[in-house]
Amino acid sequence: QVQLVESGGGSVQAGASLTLSCTGPAIIVRVNEMGWYRQVPGKQRELVASITVLGSADYLDSVKGRFTVSRDNDKNTVYLQMDNVHPEDTGVYYCNTDRSAKAGYWGQGTQVTVSS
Repeated sequence: QVQLVESGGGSVQAGASLTLSCTGPAIIVRVNEMGWYRQVPGKQRELVASITVLGSADYLDSVKGRFTVSRDNDKNTVYLQMDNVHPEDTGVYYCNTDRSAKAGYWGQGTQVTVSS
């Protein structure tokens, strides 16, 4: 059962910045590699960024240099800083662990809409 809550989405113009947050129980957030995923209608959900327990990050090529994933274990929160957003960044963003993602458990996500 999903216990992660995403927030921070909105409607912005291209070039703007957004910060997404994902909060959940410490037992989930602190001990797992966490990922930010994006769902666009008609396309498969894709992994946009991930961060290990020790803070090592990885990114989808199309967001490298623009997005930054981070975590604050004291707050049981994972962030996705989105700078210089593009219209193709539009979608519903979810955070999840790899295990829950493969099991098909997802939260409600947060909508990001970027207009040109």
